[in-house]
Amino acid sequence: MGLFSFLRSRESDFLKALGEQALKTREGLEALEAYMKDGDEAQAKRLQAIEKEADELRRILIDDLNRTFVTPIDREDLFALSRTIDDVLDYGYTTLDEMVTLGVKPNMYLQRLASILREAAEELYLGVIQLKSHPQVALDHANRAKALENRAESVYRTAVGDLFKEPKTMEDIVGILKMREIYRHLSNAADRGDEAANIIGDVVVKMT
Repeated sequence: MGLFSFLRSRESDFLKALGEQALKTREGLEALEAYMKDGDEAQAKRLQAIEKEADELRRILIDDLNRTFVTPIDREDLFALSRTIDDVLDYGYTTLDEMVTLGVKPNMYLQRLASILREAAEELYLGVIQLKSHPQVALDHANRAKALENRAESVYRTAVGDLFKEPKTMEDIVGILKMREIYRHLSNAADRGDEAANIIGDVVVKMT
């Protein structure tokens, strides 16, 4: 294999690894969305397993990145995109973990937020896998992910507003504080998805 072919191969390896990581994030958010429908413990275990698999993929990607001179996109962008995609899944997982710890059951707002996050994860995945060959298509997916973040923020504000409408007892207040913490986790996940979309947009500008 010649030097040029080797470098092209390494580029493909990085983009493939990033795509695999984004795919795991999408799968994890699918599991979270399914859990929010009926609190299925099997989906919670599925999400836990996916989160571990995604962490391993990221560790491998970063290790390869540290040992490679030539990358398909700027090293800093590759690292940041991997980190933010990982953060989306991490917040999804910690949301579920907090729900179990605090004894919080899924409600309508949690279902809406999880559904929006799953859609955003899908757009991020599609954006990542189109980066090299179809950067403008990747940008379209990134913009859709950003629009979904706006939707998530709107649902989050409505959900928090409803929480504080008519607290009556100390038990009500405790429940409110628990639920607000869960909502905040999902809002943070949406914020990280928005950041990942911004990085995709930055990469596309540099490539075109």
